[in-house]
Amino acid sequence: MPHLRDGRAQLRVVHGTVASGTASDDDRSRETLVPLEIAASYRVRTRGLLGRDGIEGALLLTPAGSVHTFRMRFAIDVAYVDRHLTVLAVRTMAPGRLGRPRLGARHVLEAEAGTMARWGLRPGGRVEISP
Repeated sequence: MPHLRDGRAQLRVVHGTVASGTASDDDRSRETLVPLEIAASYRVRTRGLLGRDGIEGALLLTPAGSVHTFRMRFAIDVAYVDRHLTVLAVRTMAPGRLGRPRLGARHVLEAEAGTMARWGLRPGGRVEISP
């Protein structure tokens, strides 16, 4: 995976990914494309979703192994992702909570509560990031 920098990209949620971590052409035809903001610098990661009333798509915090929702205005879905972009866990967090660190997590995806289920994002699934 290329070095990630602050900015915009596109997140692909690949449905039907097999356990080996590869997706067939048929699996790739069943994917969800999501607008993505990347927060790779300390300054942008620290700000995250604070002060916002929502987000269109998702925010990727990298590197990150845990998050909090103190001073957040809305509940969020949180996906912990490893260095190979495999989803380790997905949780919904209300404002004012501290997430537990997830062993093996290299990135954290955040989105409005309920959206990750609609995208079909779940543990063991894979995501791809493209400019």
